[in-house]
Amino acid sequence: MLEYEVTARRIDSHGSEARTKEARIVLDTDMAGRDDAFNPAEMLLASLAACMLKGAERVAPMLKFDLRDMAITLHGVRQDSPPKMVRIDYEILVDTDETDQRLDLLHRNLRKFGTISNTLAEATELVGTIRRKS
Repeated sequence: MLEYEVTARRIDSHGSEARTKEARIVLDTDMAGRDDAFNPAEMLLASLAACMLKGAERVAPMLKFDLRDMAITLHGVRQDSPPKMVRIDYEILVDTDETDQRLDLLHRNLRKFGTISNTLAEATELVGTIRRKS
């Protein structure tokens, strides 16, 4: 089993920070919000995107998939009571000359072997598409 450790602390009423290894992320914990940091819901979406991007780096060589570039756009829908993310939609845009079948194979692998995607799929509706960059 792999294990992870992150620490987080309040800086002031305007924000907080999270740390792991040598990395630091500023967190938007200001009740009024702030534009220069990710709020918790945005961090969740970014975590899913990072999972898929890292997954692509892992599976592309195994599949001998020609991956030149990849971008992901995500949209989360949060309900108020009780507060929770009820749906996450995503679109993966891939720069490749691979066939549609191979593109679908990449997508299936990203969903099947992603720690964050598997965790979120158990907790909320996770719907996404993959397409070739035009």
